[in-house]
Amino acid sequence: MSKKKTKTRSKSKGKPAAQLLLKGKLEVTRSGMGYVIVENIEGDVLVRPGDFNTALNGDTVRVKVFKENTRTGKKEGKITEVVTRKQTEFIGHIQLSTNYAFFVPDTDKPMPDLFIPLAELNGAKNRDRVVARLLKWDKDDKKPVGTVVSIMQPEDENDAAMKELLAQAGFPLFFPEDVQEESERLPDVLDSEEIKKRKDCRDILTFTIDPADAKDFDDALSIRTLHNGLYEIGVHIADVSYYVHPDTELDQEAYKRATSVYLPDRVNPMLPERISNELCSLRPHEDKFTFSAIFQMNGKGEVKQYWLGKTVIHSDHRYAYEDVQQIIETRKGKHENEILLLNDIAQQLRKKRFSRGAINFSSQEVRFKLDEKGKPIAVVVKESKESHQLIEEFMLLANRTVAENVAKLKINKKPLPFPYRVHDRPDEEKLAPFIIFAKKHGHSFDTSSPQAIAQSFNSMLKNVEGKPEQHVLEQLGIRTMAKAIYTTENIGHYGLAFEYYCHFTSPIRRYPDVLVHRVLESILNDQPLTDKKMEEKCKHSSERERAAMECERAGNKYKQVEFLRDHIGEVFEGIVSGVASFGFWVETVAHKCEGLVSIISLSDYDDFRHVDGDYSLVGRRSGRTFRMGDKVFIRVVAANLEKRQLDYEWVINAEDDEKKDKPKNKSQKTKKK
Repeated sequence: MSKKKTKTRSKSKGKPAAQLLLKGKLEVTRSGMGYVIVENIEGDVLVRPGDFNTALNGDTVRVKVFKENTRTGKKEGKITEVVTRKQTEFIGHIQLSTNYAFFVPDTDKPMPDLFIPLAELNGAKNRDRVVARLLKWDKDDKKPVGTVVSIMQPEDENDAAMKELLAQAGFPLFFPEDVQEESERLPDVLDSEEIKKRKDCRDILTFTIDPADAKDFDDALSIRTLHNGLYEIGVHIADVSYYVHPDTELDQEAYKRATSVYLPDRVNPMLPERISNELCSLRPHEDKFTFSAIFQMNGKGEVKQYWLGKTVIHSDHRYAYEDVQQIIETRKGKHENEILLLNDIAQQLRKKRFSRGAINFSSQEVRFKLDEKGKPIAVVVKESKESHQLIEEFMLLANRTVAENVAKLKINKKPLPFPYRVHDRPDEEKLAPFIIFAKKHGHSFDTSSPQAIAQSFNSMLKNVEGKPEQHVLEQLGIRTMAKAIYTTENIGHYGLAFEYYCHFTSPIRRYPDVLVHRVLESILNDQPLTDKKMEEKCKHSSERERAAMECERAGNKYKQVEFLRDHIGEVFEGIVSGVASFGFWVETVAHKCEGLVSIISLSDYDDFRHVDGDYSLVGRRSGRTFRMGDKVFIRVVAANLEKRQLDYEWVINAEDDEKKDKPKNKSQKTKKK
């Protein structure tokens, strides 16, 4: 079990307060006061508005502490330097005068207006809503200087909302001109001399399997039967590092973003489309440079030997997941023998992984069918099927093999700095109440070892499949888990049951994969790369990944609220997905839209109290209980797009009515009782 984390003192301990210079992240409150949050230091550093020194909300800064209360530990400081800006692009409107213009940002966090020189308006007129970029803000300037990047159309509410989510999360909406120019200068034709240096795999059957709407194909599979009776299976990954070199404008921009962000109606890419959708995308019937892991395997999925290195491939076919799933289910289709063989091996790899202690949490993705304006007209819940698992297992195999290969190497008896993907064991404090809750549903947990905990999870997940409590136990179980991160300190990946693991297979959309490629290439060239800033890069990548996930969740939530805005007053079946003292959350079964049933709306029925350990609300008079996992019916009463919030009310007799009437459309309107 992992030990409870304790806060450690700063290395600056013992210095007088006036000499403390700390690095942290600035958080600005709505009142305008700022707090710098510093890792490994107890208590934030208070910064008053006059001491921000050009820093904005979310920026990484250096703060000089000039006052500290020795009794309470409260500190006050002054920002001396902005190390990195979280956000450089903002959404707001233009205020235009005869000789100058200002950009007024739409934000609830106080920040100054941007001064926009008339030459930087780029066609914007007074009161236009625009995206503006901060160009410079010198210490002596009262106002920051900016430029208009794009003008937003007033009727396109969706476009503005998605751009605002990205900007607030610190993801640039546009690539700078020098980055675009650098990508445009890259050659279209593969260099003939470079081809000679690589393993040529162009005559081997190769194909990609991706979502139907994907444009950046960064992985492909090849397969052929060898004379020794083994199968040669190649995992071929777009060779982004061939085009994106360290310290170039392209590389710096990719590092800054660190990840692509996938919103319901768009992708905000890590790399310009010239690279992500053209040069590096493994499109069918085109020769491409790749970095490959090629395995010799038998039919049982046992790897007899492997090879890692640079290749050139030619994709023969592009499959969507749905195409492959149909081949698996009907056993007919293009290259069905190869697809079925790969699927059989993938399922055996999957079975072995779970037998070694990997945890089998199921995953469901929410997708939206959108009209031409981006408005959701339907919500689709997608589940992981064998076609997805086929790709997943071979990507996991490649990632694990690369990490194991790199881990063998030592420089001066020390590990090579490398971005491992790690996942810690469950947290004791989170696990304990979950075990008690699971026991109430008849599931016991063996906590004698991390492996025993994993086996208990898998046993529980298998037993609850298809039962009413499945969703709640899965969701609560996931919450007990640590978050996977990038770090040079390898502790293994608990959830996958791998001792060594990294991300090698998606360099078009993840910067750590580019770092992995560079380190691996340096090893294969007998010139191991020792990057002293690798841990810093890992931390940055982990932080950007979290920001992207939060942004994607917010985008999905926006679309769900927008969808149910057209269904106010309608009744849906749902599952209680969370409980608090002020009410309970319900997730609709049909489209996974979560909203709150306020305890105030329940006051007509009973006086409910919150039972924390039981994840429930219990009526004092009636004993009526709302517990996580319970099936209920709700009516949609409000949908607030600005706050991305849904409000529901419990429909007391809907279940009885359904049993009597059995309506085909569970969203049919009912009269309010």
